Amino acid sequence: MLLVHTQAIQWSRLNMMRGVLGGGIIIPVPPRSAMVELPQGRTWDMVVFDVDGTLMDAEGFHPDLIPLIREVEARGLPISLASGRTLPNVTPIRQSLGASGFIVAENGGMVWDSGEGHEIITLADGSRARAAVQWLATQIDDFDAAGIESNRWRETEWCLFENGNEDLMRELLAGSEWSDLIVVPTGFAVHITAPGIDKAGGLRMAFEQRGVDPGRVLVCGDAPNDISMFELCGFSVAVNDEREDVVDAADCLTAARGIEGSLEFLKAVIAIL
Repeated sequence: MLLVHTQAIQWSRLNMMRGVLGGGIIIPVPPRSAMVELPQGRTWDMVVFDVDGTLMDAEGFHPDLIPLIREVEARGLPISLASGRTLPNVTPIRQSLGASGFIVAENGGMVWDSGEGHEIITLADGSRARAAVQWLATQIDDFDAAGIESNRWRETEWCLFENGNEDLMRELLAGSEWSDLIVVPTGFAVHITAPGIDKAGGLRMAFEQRGVDPGRVLVCGDAPNDISMFELCGFSVAVNDEREDVVDAADCLTAARGIEGSLEFLKAVIAIL
């Protein structure tokens, strides 16, 4: 039986996938189109962006980004942010963009929507993650438990520099009192977090506060920690093809990569508004 994704056929980024129809007939499936093609005839209530690798890179914003963001906002579609960064890191980014949506920070651990009168929501206690990392430092040679600088503001998790030890960390934690904790590499850092804390979880809370149906939300990201929100929202766009699991989870892959892919996506959004 030929299997088809309910929202969009899932194309491989490197090779043609094959579907098998009864009788042993092999039907080649064409490769995923490398451009943004948004669904026609659907109503969208919000756009959610990841930040690092999607809206920003090491050089900051693309000069064309803010005008496009503000054009989308001016046409009545609010833009929200879902990031692995801490809340104090993301709030000035939101302000600089001129976005009117909410913020999901710490990979879903923090929800901020003060503009709509909601209190900040903290969905996990980061003290266990910090204790687990300190213990890992006693088990792994040259292990930097201090992690990234923004840990001083983290409330729900602990973040380390990427070090190639992710599998070993998972193995050690599995046999410890912190066996429930999750190790999540993002391409920028390795997040140690509580089970159930991901971007989708934070977004569900934020959507509920605003009365937004996730099925009417466009979402754009680039990394494994974006997969949960790709699966939650109505249509997802990946701007990076370095990870096949990310591409396969998305409904669409941009022709351009990284922040230029986000420009491509924003132009496609404006075209349908």
